[in-house]
Amino acid sequence: MVQGSLKKKSTTGPKRPATLGPKRGPRQIAPKKATLIKQKKLTKKLTSGLTTMTERNLAEKAGHLELLAGGKKDRKKSAEGAKGKGQK
Repeated sequence: MVQGSLKKKSTTGPKRPATLGPKRGPRQIAPKKATLIKQKKLTKKLTSGLTTMTERNLAEKAGHLELLAGGKKDRKKSAEGAKGKGQK
């Protein structure tokens, strides 16, 4: 049997509601030196090229996916377009 009554927790002021939007990512300060600016542009260009190449490779390997460009459907469309131009 319970000997005494339960202790109630005291509330500590009003609580802020949790933010519903996406969390903010880490901030980055832009470089000011010319050499660093050139390096950043070059790395951005190279990384974007690598990501497009990997996406293209994934699309070729899994050609049934419609979300990725460069799959089997894109190859069929380009082949039909080439046939149509040659017959005219």
